Amino acid sequence: MTAAIHAVFKGAIGKFSLDAGFTAPAKGVTALFGPSGCGKTTVLRCIAGLLRLDDGLCDIDGDLWQNRDGFFLPTYRRPLGYVFQEASLFPHLSVRRNLLFGAPRQKPADRAEIDFDEVIDLLGIRALLDRSPRNLSGGERQRVGIGRALLTQPKLLLMDEPLSALDRKTKAEILPFVEKLRDHFSLPIFYITHDMTEVERLANHIVLIDKGHVVASGPLAELQSDPALPLATAPGAAVNLDGVVQAYDAGYGLVTVGVNGGRFIAPAAPASIGERCRIRIVAGDVSLARENLGPSSILNTEPARIVSAKAMDANEVLVVLALGAEGKGGRLLSRITRKSWDQLGLAEGQEVHARVKSVALRPGHGEFAG
Repeated sequence: MTAAIHAVFKGAIGKFSLDAGFTAPAKGVTALFGPSGCGKTTVLRCIAGLLRLDDGLCDIDGDLWQNRDGFFLPTYRRPLGYVFQEASLFPHLSVRRNLLFGAPRQKPADRAEIDFDEVIDLLGIRALLDRSPRNLSGGERQRVGIGRALLTQPKLLLMDEPLSALDRKTKAEILPFVEKLRDHFSLPIFYITHDMTEVERLANHIVLIDKGHVVASGPLAELQSDPALPLATAPGAAVNLDGVVQAYDAGYGLVTVGVNGGRFIAPAAPASIGERCRIRIVAGDVSLARENLGPSSILNTEPARIVSAKAMDANEVLVVLALGAEGKGGRLLSRITRKSWDQLGLAEGQEVHARVKSVALRPGHGEFAG
């Protein structure tokens, strides 16, 4: 059985009504995504036990923290780490002592111990250990806050908009460290944000929340390509596909990435064969053809099958494609004019050629577009 996290919380908090239930993988990053005030932090506080609703269930891979029969594990007994928007470090303690504050004296019996040296090297904070928090930058403070949460030996890490208080430059410095901890530790992370860029870069799974309700929950690419959901119909809608580097052409600075049902070429820094990465393809960059028209300045043309089509307005159509000649691969979105749809005589189930004008590559620690 696949390891999973099950959460259901229903009830009123003042005038706010919460009715949120979802299942998420017990590994990787699950993003709680939605507009400000939709209930993301409320859900996280329920998971942490900081807020108790009588109608609630919280099961962390078989470890029951709350059920509907009245069982409720208090926060201090829940093996979780919590990273807030502000690091809130103790000013009278050194960075080292801040990191170790809250660390349990005994090793966890049911999971691998998270090592101190491993954490400080991963987060690049070894040189800060003897400094006072007063002398740290905002990005350094947040890295120390993440390290402190990890060293509590959590079974689940909760991150509540950890980058929202940082400027754009500092966010760009912190994101690679969050990627590192996601890839290095076998630890489920719930990550709150209303920034789709962070979701696309970090998340494996996404929970869409609106006005206290879970609209949808599932793998990122699956929800991005669902025309019934707002992610697919939003301006600048895109799909992110996980893949593996198959080749690197040093002469042209191009990488070939294999994904489910296809392969794409993009400009990139040198990459190793077999390296895992993620590509992003914007719906507006995907055009359709009935036949493969031969050589073109567009490097990426892949066979696909039309899964569905939805009129966005009187003039534009949103097309969902499945990669591969048999239409069994990953999903793409294409936004074309209704005139193009009619002139090509397109229909659901039809085989087409998807011509992708631009592919953005997100390797482990960078982003390249082309």
